[in-house]
Amino acid sequence: MFPANTRILVVDDMMTMRKLVIKALKEMGFSDFIEAGDGAKGWEALSGSTVPVGIVVSDWNMPGSTGIDLLKRVRAESRFKGMPFFLLTAEAEAQQVAEAIKAGVSGYVVKPFTVESLKIQFEATYKKMAA
Repeated sequence: MFPANTRILVVDDMMTMRKLVIKALKEMGFSDFIEAGDGAKGWEALSGSTVPVGIVVSDWNMPGSTGIDLLKRVRAESRFKGMPFFLLTAEAEAQQVAEAIKAGVSGYVVKPFTVESLKIQFEATYKKMAA
């Protein structure tokens, strides 16, 4: 599994959802988080952070800059190309899943999620990266 001190960027336009995601991540053993309210603010937080971010967990549907917009921007930047990026969404439509995979998503978690479903995605991604 990823080291417990990995800094995680949590991006969601709803503060309540950010808090729920952070609570789940804390239950998984993580302790270092930064938050952003949309994809544009997420990009600013990611590219401007003095402490490197190791993982992004982002909502898909947000006003302004969406999670898929942020994912595409992250994948286009060489220094973030291999960073684990997880999308959380209420959408489980095959077309959206395919778009996320094509854009390079590491894991796709459908809301409402459980700590276990998030952990499964994290572990699967970690195993792929370690192989």
